[in-house]
Amino acid sequence: MKPQAFGKRKTGLRRQTGGGFGRGALAAAGPAPVLEEVATPAANDQPVALAQTPVPSPDGNSVDRLASLGEQALPSCFTADELRMSTKGEVTKKLTMIVADLAEADSLTLSDSEIKDVATYLLNEVESTIGPIGDTGPSKDSKNTKEGKQDKRKALNDAKEQIQALLMEHIDPVAAAELPRPELTEQVGEVVGELLVQEKINLNLTEQRDLVTLLLDDMLGLGPLEPLLADESISDIMINGPQQVYVEQKGKLRLTDVSFRDNQHLMNIAQRIVTAVGRRVDESSPICDARLADGSRVNVIAPPLAIDGASISIRKFTKDKITLDKMLEFNSISPPLAKVLKIAGACRLNILISGGTGSGKTTMLNALSRMIDQGERVVTIEDAAELQLQQPHVVRLETRPPNLEGSGEVDMRDLVKNALRMRPDRIILGEIRGGEAIDMLQAMNTGHDGSMGTIHANRPREALTRLENMVNMAGLNLPPKAIREQIAASLDLIVQVQRMRDGGRRTTHVTEVVGMEGDVITTQDLFRYEFTGEDEGGRLIGNFNSTGVRPHFLTNAEYFGLDRALMDAMNG
Repeated sequence: MKPQAFGKRKTGLRRQTGGGFGRGALAAAGPAPVLEEVATPAANDQPVALAQTPVPSPDGNSVDRLASLGEQALPSCFTADELRMSTKGEVTKKLTMIVADLAEADSLTLSDSEIKDVATYLLNEVESTIGPIGDTGPSKDSKNTKEGKQDKRKALNDAKEQIQALLMEHIDPVAAAELPRPELTEQVGEVVGELLVQEKINLNLTEQRDLVTLLLDDMLGLGPLEPLLADESISDIMINGPQQVYVEQKGKLRLTDVSFRDNQHLMNIAQRIVTAVGRRVDESSPICDARLADGSRVNVIAPPLAIDGASISIRKFTKDKITLDKMLEFNSISPPLAKVLKIAGACRLNILISGGTGSGKTTMLNALSRMIDQGERVVTIEDAAELQLQQPHVVRLETRPPNLEGSGEVDMRDLVKNALRMRPDRIILGEIRGGEAIDMLQAMNTGHDGSMGTIHANRPREALTRLENMVNMAGLNLPPKAIREQIAASLDLIVQVQRMRDGGRRTTHVTEVVGMEGDVITTQDLFRYEFTGEDEGGRLIGNFNSTGVRPHFLTNAEYFGLDRALMDAMNG
C-alpha cells in the first residue's frame, strides 16, 4: 500500500530587407518618389525621421554596386557598442563619408543625392545586422511584459504565503519524504486545490501547477533556485541578497526575475546547502565553501560581512564532460594545440593551469586529466570537491573548516602531506592558493610526475611569481633563488586560459618552463593566441599560432614514443 503524505485526511492523496539595393530596388524605382528614411542631423542633433524624397537613379547598376560594397564594409566600420553610444545623425554622417570614399575608390560617378540615398539604406542595414543606434532603453512592450510577469509572480507568492502554513498542517513529513516527487506532486496538488477553494483564492490551472512547484521546491529543494539549477544553459548563479539574482548564460551575465521572500528565507536556503556537507554558516562563521549534491561548487558569505543580505555564488556542475575534442568544437583551442596538450598529459608532465576567475581552469584540468592512464592511482585535493576525473582509481580529499571551538581544521597543506603517504602516482590540486605550494612542488620533484594544479594569474610569468609568493606563505624563509630553482626543477608546462569579452574561453598561451639563467626562471612559448578581429555575430576571431620552437620536453615525448607526433603538431 502506497504511503499517504497527508495522513490526517480521510481521502487518499491524490522574429527584410526587402528589396535592398542589391536587388535593384532603386534602379527600378525610376523617377517615382518613395518614402525614405533620411536621417539628416538637425540643430539638436536629432534626425529628421520620414522625409519624402525622390530617388533619382540614372545609373542603377552603380547605385546597386555601391550599396553592395557598403554592406560588405559595415562589419568593419561599426560595432554594436559603438552604435549604442552614437546618434543616428552621427552614424549617417559617417556612412555618407564611407559611401563617398567607396564611390571614389571604385571610380563610380554618383550625385550627392544618390550618395545620400545609399547612406540611408545602409543606415537601416546597420540597425538590422549590427545593433540598435543609441541607448533607446526597453520598449513599451517589454516593460508591459515585465510588469505582467511581476504581477503574476506576486500573486503566486501571496497565494503561497497563505497556503503554505495550512498545507503543513495536513502533511505527514515522514510519509512525504518516502514518496517519489511525481506522486507527492499529485497528492499536494489535490490538497492545494481544496485549500485554494477554502481560502477563496482564484488561480487558473497553470498558476495552480506553478504554486505546487513552488511549494515542493521550498519543502524538498532549494526554493527559487531550483529552476535555475535545472536550466542546463546556465553555468553560474550569483545571488546578491534576496531581491537580486544574476546568472551567466553563454558567457554573458543577465539579471533574472528570481527573488527570495526576505533575508531569512535566503539564509535558510544557504543553511540547507552547507549543512548537507557537514558545514555551517552563521554570524560566527560567515564564510563557507560547499557543494551541491550534483557536485556544483558553492560559496556563501553571510551577514554581517555581506551587507545587503547573504551572497551565494554557485558554479554549476556540467553533466556533459568537457574534453579537449569538445574544446575544439567551441574554438577554445586549435587541433595542433589540442594534440600538444594531449601529448603533454600522456608524457607525465607537471602542468600548472593559470587563469582568472571563471576562465575555465577547472574545465581544462578535467580535460587534461583524461590523458591519465587508467591504471594510475590519482589523489585529488580540493577545498570543495568539484573535479570530474574519469579514471577508476581516484581518491578525493577535501579540506575541513574549524569547528565551533576553533579546532579540528584540516587545510590543504595537511592533505598534501598526507597524500604523499598514500602511494599516489599523481597528485592533483584543485587550486593552489597558499603554503601548500611548497608541498606540491616537492611532490612534483620527488617521483610524482604528471601532477597538476590551477592558480589564479593573468599571464604565465605572473603565475610563476604568484607561485613563488605562495611558497613564502609557508613561512620557511627560503632565499628567492632556492624557491625559483625548486619551481624550475618541478614545473614543466603552464597552460594559460582566459575568458574573452565575447564570453568564450580560449587557451592564450602554452608555455614551457625551461630552467634557470642566473636568478631568473627561463620559459619559452609553444603556442600563443593572437586576436585578429570579430565576426558579424560579435564573436572574436584569432589564431592559435605555434612559435615553431623545439619543445624542451621532446626527450620525454621520445621516451613515450610520441616525439614525431609532437613535432608534427608544433609544425602545424
